[in-house]
Amino acid sequence: MPELAEVAYYARRWEPGIGEKIVAVDTQSRSRVFRSCDPSKLENGLIGQKLLRIQTHGKQMLFEFSGGQWLLIHLGMTGSLEAHPLAYSPAKHDHLVISTRKHALVFNDPRQFGSVQHGSEGAPELWKTLPPQPMDADFGLERLRSVLGKHPRAPLKALLLDQRYFPGIGNWMADEVMWQLKLHPETPAGSLTAKQSSALWKTLRKVCDVALKTIGVDWTDPPKTWLFTHRWDKARACPRCGTTLIKIDLRGRTACWCPQCQNSAPA
Repeated sequence: MPELAEVAYYARRWEPGIGEKIVAVDTQSRSRVFRSCDPSKLENGLIGQKLLRIQTHGKQMLFEFSGGQWLLIHLGMTGSLEAHPLAYSPAKHDHLVISTRKHALVFNDPRQFGSVQHGSEGAPELWKTLPPQPMDADFGLERLRSVLGKHPRAPLKALLLDQRYFPGIGNWMADEVMWQLKLHPETPAGSLTAKQSSALWKTLRKVCDVALKTIGVDWTDPPKTWLFTHRWDKARACPRCGTTLIKIDLRGRTACWCPQCQNSAPA
């Protein structure tokens, strides 16, 4: 599932449409991606309006149009956004095509786990209540320590995936944070020392920052010294010590870790 940086990348794909007037909207009205809105109202609401701005927050994307219209898009597991020249023929899994006089803005989702929400009265309430992202100024060290204290027995890797506290952090980013800190994925969240929680806060911010500047801009991989590129290799060798990486199931999600670098037994 796309994470913070991948979501930022796909949102940027619609930037060519900013400032352009919508002349047509095509939807596959029976698609499950519209389970939270009425496709006909979406079509009627957007035609004649202009795309004004694009925002991302965690795994959510907000597209604001003139006339108070907005779209809230979640990519799910297989969703993607692209901008094509106007002479574009929709593909099989193009569930939403927004046409201007210059571009076709397309939402494609083969498995239809993504979603589109639409409204017409300014930004959605959901957007106003989203928790701060790990790289935001409001995400301070004390906030992090408070979250760890609320769930002291939770495996830290699993807690990092909780979107109530860490919006945008997904599987690979959580694995990366744990690996860089040399912490076992099952380390209880409440067992971290003050020094470790401070290091966690700094590492979260660093991983988000680098991911946004690489994947989020042009899909470039983060540094090869990171776990990122090695967790999917056939050899799966730890880039720090060469030990074969292990994959385990942790509360329904796969955790990738190094048994040598992250060998501290969870308390």
